[in-house]
Amino acid sequence: MTEKPKKLSTESYKGVRDFYPADMAVQEYIFGVWKKTAESFGYEEYGASVLEPAELYRAKSGEEIVNEQTYTFIDRGKREVTLRPEMTPTVARMVAAKRREMGLPLRWYSIPNLFRYEQPQRGRLREHWQLNVDLFGVDSIDADVEIISIAYRIMKNFGAKDSDFVIKVSSRSWLNKWFDWLGLELGNEAESKRKKKLLFQLLDIKEKDPKRFAAGLKEVRADLTPENFSGKNIDPDSVEKNLNIDIKGMIRKLNNAGVKNVIVDLTGVARGFDYYTGMVFEIYDTNLENRRSLFGGGRYDDLTSLFGGDKIPAVGFGMGDVTIRDFLETHNLLNVSQAPSDCYVCVLSENEMQYASKIAEEIRAKGLRASIDLSYKKLGDQVSYANKHNIPFVVIVGANEVKSEKVTLKNMKIGEQKVMTLEEAIKTIQK
Repeated sequence: MTEKPKKLSTESYKGVRDFYPADMAVQEYIFGVWKKTAESFGYEEYGASVLEPAELYRAKSGEEIVNEQTYTFIDRGKREVTLRPEMTPTVARMVAAKRREMGLPLRWYSIPNLFRYEQPQRGRLREHWQLNVDLFGVDSIDADVEIISIAYRIMKNFGAKDSDFVIKVSSRSWLNKWFDWLGLELGNEAESKRKKKLLFQLLDIKEKDPKRFAAGLKEVRADLTPENFSGKNIDPDSVEKNLNIDIKGMIRKLNNAGVKNVIVDLTGVARGFDYYTGMVFEIYDTNLENRRSLFGGGRYDDLTSLFGGDKIPAVGFGMGDVTIRDFLETHNLLNVSQAPSDCYVCVLSENEMQYASKIAEEIRAKGLRASIDLSYKKLGDQVSYANKHNIPFVVIVGANEVKSEKVTLKNMKIGEQKVMTLEEAIKTIQK
């Protein structure tokens, strides 16, 4: 007896998403705001392959990223390659490759898909898309201010109010010094370096996962507690004096640029990647239902030197599509039209198809979207289809319309329909 073939599952791979038309409408809306905002600041779009040599991430993102959180494999040429988990090492490689051909500064952005092998949860999947915005060649707080201003403007262009989110700013260079000021006995140089790296990773999850943060501190030193890292006794004036960091100046410049919801949180923002060297920031949702970090970035002046040559100062950020969609839904800001067409041409019989097709083409020639019903079902069924797909207008074509060389236009929102010329119908749809 022949066994029946096993049915394939309709489920997607764990931690990734299928994008049905309604989902694509949302994603295209998000991408559209990203692109428009970045380009309004003069940033140019770039792209790259999803595959990179694994050593690129070992060099700066860290061994943990490659060994535990990436899709890394040996290709048929015996090369170890990785599906990119982030874009910053890639853009640094690209800039380093043609640094002499391109005039600095460079203002670049991209929207790549990224892959991380980790436990899927709210706001975090195994594949996502991320806006990356980077400024190369400017070593000043003015570049930092511009990058934070772009991040702020994106949030505003999504319709967010200042009270919906807060921008927290810190400094990796200051944190490095602060770990020494704490008097942490971290062992020899190699051990100290390892434990400082662990502290940065722990500070990155301080608010996201307090229990894991507290437990991790014990790995650094047995008597460390979250209270040691509350930042209550930190004097910003002392920070600026000892490290020549103009924190107040940056905040003042941001305020002058219209960015008012920015605060200094020296022990609350660290960013987990090894390549950050100076200013770091994160944007947090203030809604209690989604109180978490949405995205962030910072300065990474050393990364291009991995590829030889002089260092190129750089600052940037990455914003994921998963967390920003959660934010938009939480704040009821996701008002996306999901209609596939501006109008639906209902054809009552095959006799009217030629005239209906001509009408549809003239509508499209005016820059509108028009789809034609090909079923010849009852008019009520065709109108019902248009309603189900949120199409705002129906153009009805029957024998009378062909004879009079007019159309019947129905406004689906108010239920009103009128006989009119095609030109009049097009103007109505365009309003």
